[in-house]
Amino acid sequence: MWLKAWKKLPPNMQHDAVKQYYDLLKHRRLSMLFKRLFDILLSLIGIILLSPVLLILSIMIKVDSKGPVLFKQVRVKQYGKTFKIWKFRTMVVNAEKMGAQLTTQNDSRITKVGNMIRKCRLDEFPQLFNILKGDMSFVGARPEVPKYVDAYTPEMRATLLLPQGVTALSSIKFKDESDMLDSSDNPEETYVEEILPIKMTYNLEYLRNFSLWEDVKLMFATVYYVLK
Repeated sequence: MWLKAWKKLPPNMQHDAVKQYYDLLKHRRLSMLFKRLFDILLSLIGIILLSPVLLILSIMIKVDSKGPVLFKQVRVKQYGKTFKIWKFRTMVVNAEKMGAQLTTQNDSRITKVGNMIRKCRLDEFPQLFNILKGDMSFVGARPEVPKYVDAYTPEMRATLLLPQGVTALSSIKFKDESDMLDSSDNPEETYVEEILPIKMTYNLEYLRNFSLWEDVKLMFATVYYVLK
């Protein structure tokens, strides 16, 4: 997980608003290397230890509703490249064709088992394989679908300098996202115009304070947030 040379970044990232964050990360390349080694080690341990849980959840999903166990969706990762994120399927088959790409709290497309595992964020467990593969990290800005990334300001694109993550400072700090989407007449518009800018404020703060120790603290904070 090396930081690319400035001139090798995508043209839409070679902007003064991104350069200030790039210059900060240039001096933290060793932390970026340790971050990747940490991700590999912890994801391997997680996959081994959680394999019984992964199997049980897979069976529950399969028995509860028709369709595949995993949900795959194209997201944007480091440097603006795309990949397929893996989650346990929590919605009915072809849910994206039945409504918005965003999911509200009381979404009728969510299955019974899906509703249960979403509350504890167990649907995120398959992303251990995304992390091991190198598409994601444990900590980093959540990967967005391409159409939301297209709405990024130049400064927001700085969040693509680091790998996207399973959890983030924005995930912990911004707790009212579901409530705002549920009360909106146009959830996608609300997300792009109101929610995304707030989340990006936290994601950019994470960039400014990036370190492996910060990642560890955010992981513990996430566990506390989910369990409380």
